[in-house]
Amino acid sequence: MKATHIAGLFLISLSLSCSQSDPEDVLGRQGDEVNFSGYLWDVKIFENSVMGPGPNYFSGRYEDVWVDENGYLHMHISEHDGRWYSSEVVSRDTMGYGTYTWVVQGDLQNIPENIVLGLFTWDNNTFQTDGNSEIDIEFAKWGNAEAEETLHYSVQPLNFGPYYPERTYDADTPDGSLVGVSTHSFLWTDSIIVWNSYSGEGINPDNLIASWFFDLDNPPRVKNENGISSDPIIIPAPGETTNARINFWIMTWISAGPSDGLEHEVVIRSFSYQAE
Repeated sequence: MKATHIAGLFLISLSLSCSQSDPEDVLGRQGDEVNFSGYLWDVKIFENSVMGPGPNYFSGRYEDVWVDENGYLHMHISEHDGRWYSSEVVSRDTMGYGTYTWVVQGDLQNIPENIVLGLFTWDNNTFQTDGNSEIDIEFAKWGNAEAEETLHYSVQPLNFGPYYPERTYDADTPDGSLVGVSTHSFLWTDSIIVWNSYSGEGINPDNLIASWFFDLDNPPRVKNENGISSDPIIIPAPGETTNARINFWIMTWISAGPSDGLEHEVVIRSFSYQAE
């Protein structure tokens, strides 16, 4: 497992602050990959068939996943020729136990009820032993337009067959604290996972707006998918191919596009991972 540290954080803005360059002038995008924050990230592309989550079509178009002159990654939910597309990027570098931190800017409190911003880990090869090694920070209303809690921390398996409510936390953040700049992180170890969120940029205990932990006192749970069951899991372990991912997607069982009928964007400045 690669022990890597990149100094820097994510800044995600739900309003566009930079204009798009022509593809040949885009600094970090070459073909189906982007280079930002010192990492290569593959662009998830499914334009002719659907893929989870959602399921969604995932765009590979330059105008939907691109890097601007400042090195910031732009990701879109957009409509092309009557079809809605989501976006996702996957780090080439493997990661594991350690601290993952994002700084987010935008209105993540008043988002449409059927779009989701996910910041998480995943491993295609650990279903049996570790249920895909997934730790989540998500911003969503989960289909409830009146929902006031839009920041969620989770450890998988959560809702694959039975629903295990002890494996997720809906953060009751102060009003307005997710509008503008906020900082979100989790520490992942073999005995505890700790999530923290702060208003403003950076980790300042005086600005704490939400926190949660999950430890080995919880019961083991099984992930059931496609007729297959995983081993019982309390805290999933990373595998040899665990990586970081960012997705911006539509809950298509509610509507094919965002419920407000508008296209949406996130702007991601940088990423911080500190291995244990």
